[in-house]
Amino acid sequence: MAKLTKRLVDSLRPKKANETEAEGPRTGKSASALNKDVVAWDDELRGFGVRFKPTGAGAYIIQYRNAEGRSKRLTLGSVAELTAEEARKLARNQLSGVAQGSDPVAEKRAARTASTVADICDWYLEKAESGELLGRRRRPIARKTLALDRSRIKTHVLPLLGDRKVQSLTLADIERFQADVVAGKTAKPRKGRGGITTGGAGVAGRTVGMLHTIFEQAARLRLISHNPAKGVRKVSTDNKVERRLSLGEIAALGKAIQQADQESPVALAAIRLMLLTGFRRMEVLMLERSWIDPEAPCVRFPTTKSGAQLRAIGKPALKLLLVQPRGQNENPYVFPAEVGDGHFVGVVRVLQRLCLAAELRDVTPHVLRHTFASVAGDMGFSELTIAGLLGHTGRGVTQRYVHLDKALLLAADKVAEELEQALGAGLQQRPTRLTAKRERHAEIA
Repeated sequence: MAKLTKRLVDSLRPKKANETEAEGPRTGKSASALNKDVVAWDDELRGFGVRFKPTGAGAYIIQYRNAEGRSKRLTLGSVAELTAEEARKLARNQLSGVAQGSDPVAEKRAARTASTVADICDWYLEKAESGELLGRRRRPIARKTLALDRSRIKTHVLPLLGDRKVQSLTLADIERFQADVVAGKTAKPRKGRGGITTGGAGVAGRTVGMLHTIFEQAARLRLISHNPAKGVRKVSTDNKVERRLSLGEIAALGKAIQQADQESPVALAAIRLMLLTGFRRMEVLMLERSWIDPEAPCVRFPTTKSGAQLRAIGKPALKLLLVQPRGQNENPYVFPAEVGDGHFVGVVRVLQRLCLAAELRDVTPHVLRHTFASVAGDMGFSELTIAGLLGHTGRGVTQRYVHLDKALLLAADKVAEELEQALGAGLQQRPTRLTAKRERHAEIA
């Protein structure tokens, strides 16, 4: 066969069905012969050819032997889409790769069956929930973390990247996804509590961080060849000013608590405990009586966001815990639900109503936690001590506070007392130690 050209390719094209039926008896060819593929090979580039089906559909092909010596045939493209010269260039590139050890047929099959982002996310959630995947400090991934991951996957990842092949993703794709989340492309109304999902830099950065972790787990176990999010630059949220309550605002909140006759006493006590301890919202609401150690004094959490912990508490916080009435049917929770045997769940809305009465804005349970930490800092306690009070697990913190030392207990006492005085200042008009100190400095100035 000569060099494949347009004229030669056109001459090889099978005749239409009506022409073939008329020609069959005249040429003496059998029906089976007329139904066979027509294949012609180029005499200049070994392995390059063209194939026509009996229907008339034609495509350029290459045939080669892989590293194992097995014969493979790869379709380059339709004769309607490629010229003979364009197909020749493609064939030369592919055959050059074969000479260097590649197997384009196997690569094409692998690409066709490669995992999508949705596949890898499903795998991650299934394995993490069963405890087969470990998170930080080689511990099973916490249920709360998995719930957040599931929400981010459903809300942000699947709509924008779900059907993409993981191996086709680039760093630019990941950062473009991040920009889309920041811009609110995945924003949507949310049913029930919580308003709407609006996106933003914070959720975008956390979602990209989650994706990096998921891909890293999959790459480590060789489900994917590499982590496409490796090296991603997460959007900065450094310009965000974290809200804290001033001593005057704490006094206003305390006054609102004392005048909130229509609110649940359980919710009011839970809000006070958040401020007096810096505990997270769910650490307070899920707190069980058996975890309280009045002798230490501390709370012995069997599990937290960072694992099992001892958390020092001040005397005002301990007193508040010990005076809480027991729920019905020996409910184990310090802050029991109003109905049923669970824990109280409506504390956020109670806090919102209190802040409305006190004319305070943008106050959440996390703001109470940050306020506790800020007051501790104002009082001169070190970052390491504050981290121990909050249950943070920076390097050295958990090791140093495996047993509660006197310095940590003293800090918990002093901060809780300062906050307790501030809560009561709205009605009693008693200056706190920090307030008095600032007033003396002002007089000297």
